[in-house]
Amino acid sequence: MTVQAQEIVRAHLAGTGEQPELTEDQRSLYRQRIKQRLQERDAVLVAHYYTDPEIQALAEETGGCVADSLEMARFGRDHPASTLIVEGVRFMGETAKILSPEKRVFMPTLEATCSLDIGCPEDDFAAFCDQHPDRTVVVYANTSAAVKARADWVVTSSIAVELIEHLDQRGEKILWAPDKHLGSYVRDKTGADVLCWDGACIVHEEFKAQGLLDLKAAHPGAAVLVHPESPASVVEIADVVGSTSQLIKAATEMDNDTFIVATDKGIFYKMQQLAPNKTFVEAPTGGSGAQCRSCAHCPWMAMNGLENTLAVLEDDNGCGQEIFVDPTLAEQAMKPLDRMLDFGARLKK
Repeated sequence: MTVQAQEIVRAHLAGTGEQPELTEDQRSLYRQRIKQRLQERDAVLVAHYYTDPEIQALAEETGGCVADSLEMARFGRDHPASTLIVEGVRFMGETAKILSPEKRVFMPTLEATCSLDIGCPEDDFAAFCDQHPDRTVVVYANTSAAVKARADWVVTSSIAVELIEHLDQRGEKILWAPDKHLGSYVRDKTGADVLCWDGACIVHEEFKAQGLLDLKAAHPGAAVLVHPESPASVVEIADVVGSTSQLIKAATEMDNDTFIVATDKGIFYKMQQLAPNKTFVEAPTGGSGAQCRSCAHCPWMAMNGLENTLAVLEDDNGCGQEIFVDPTLAEQAMKPLDRMLDFGARLKK
């Protein structure tokens, strides 16, 4: 990540703050009131796997969904509710709005962002693309609507390898953004000509190979599950490398009874729910005997709480936390998103 991007991330991290600790009685009251207001507002909760377990459980209990960023947007588009409450980070709210322009989309706080998103500013990225006009521009879903609008393709980690393989077979050279670790992983898997933007996720970049090897030695029967946003030295140790959905599937289908998981620990809620008799262990980060920025949990995802969710639902204007995307920009961003959706649908056939 560039020095400028690191400074921007640090500034955003400084503003995240801590969610207030609630008593059990308070949490119960908030949950009850949120359920009531969702019905009254014709609203539905869509939550990411990395949000806190209490938020994920509430989304499921109220007929919403817990999913990856693209499936969240798809669910919101297909659900009859006129209002979407997106529990995640800002680019997820934008993607939901692009796919559902006729719906109102709110977030508990618009301050919840992503180091990949803010580390890839629109103007700098456009200049980077202009320097390499011969390359097909492929951007990860973890980007702003403006960056998506500049791309030829949007991609998720679940189909990244297949898409780059497809483009490489057509003789295309790739400009990839923003995650350099995922870009490098895709390049190594496909052998394609991939030029990477210098970005990284503050959660996945902190996983440590040596610590992972030590933990694996302590759990000799454990399988290692790694998200490809992690450094190459961590990916090399993995038994399975994949997207959030792919890692959850591996945890439920593999015979191992213990898993060491190198992604945001919010995913443990769904893994434990689907495989209750298995043990899930956090992969080590800079937090093991040192300081870390995330300690395996995204600080911006942690900003989604019961209190600010209810506040948004209580106020007709959502406390100013509504997502808006310029219609022209949304139309431009929808083109690479549509290409990805069509490609993904073909893969499933």
